[in-house]
Amino acid sequence: MNGIDNSQRIAARIAGVSGLLAVVIVVVGNYVLLGPLVVPGNATETARNIVAHQTQLRVALTCFLAYGVIVVVLLSALYVILKPVNRLLALIAALFRLVFALLWLLTTLNLLGALRLLGDAGYLQVLGAEHLQALARLNVAANFDDYYVGLPFFGLAATVCAYLWLRSGYIPKALAAFGVIASAWCVFCAFVFLIFPRFSNVVNDYWFDSPMAIFELVLSFWLLFKGIATSNDRDADRIGARSTKSVSLRLPIFL
Repeated sequence: MNGIDNSQRIAARIAGVSGLLAVVIVVVGNYVLLGPLVVPGNATETARNIVAHQTQLRVALTCFLAYGVIVVVLLSALYVILKPVNRLLALIAALFRLVFALLWLLTTLNLLGALRLLGDAGYLQVLGAEHLQALARLNVAANFDDYYVGLPFFGLAATVCAYLWLRSGYIPKALAAFGVIASAWCVFCAFVFLIFPRFSNVVNDYWFDSPMAIFELVLSFWLLFKGIATSNDRDADRIGARSTKSVSLRLPIFL
């Protein structure tokens, strides 16, 4: 493995920042802005909330759009970092993550479609209010499908990247190994759930991607504050630290 160049170090910081931003934006957009507007099992109340808080919904869909942009920045940075390890696998991981980002863009179209259905355009009058509300709720519910269709691609991208992290030695091997296991678990759950939807009754769907999300979050913090280093670099740092400590212990003898 060749040494780490400056472009990789810069890309690591970019990956750390973009990874953390992605988490914040998607949590705010989904749980703070969109979630309170959706009333489970009640299309009428959901429609009323959307009409009464259109700006809030538009900010939410803008968050999802920004999330897609940030994921593209993240996958580009990860490709730069991991390309020297294996160019083909790094490219495959980047393409998998790109598919996931594109599916997130569908959520913005779904929400815009819901707003259009609940608008006052004349051609909508041929449908009754209840039909329009049900269709709008269906558009919002489609975000769930978009995510779970994209989740296998996200999981595969994370699995490949975690494997490359493990091979590279750029981050602690224990963290990379956890990433491989957590991401592979996500891929397994996502495919099983798509075939057997009742699987979520056995394993809560939050447990599908939570371990992988924890890995991605910890990795982002590591890349931002620690950066990347080879095992030789870390060994040299440890040797240097021990040497400095040894010198500091000896100094009082000669004073």
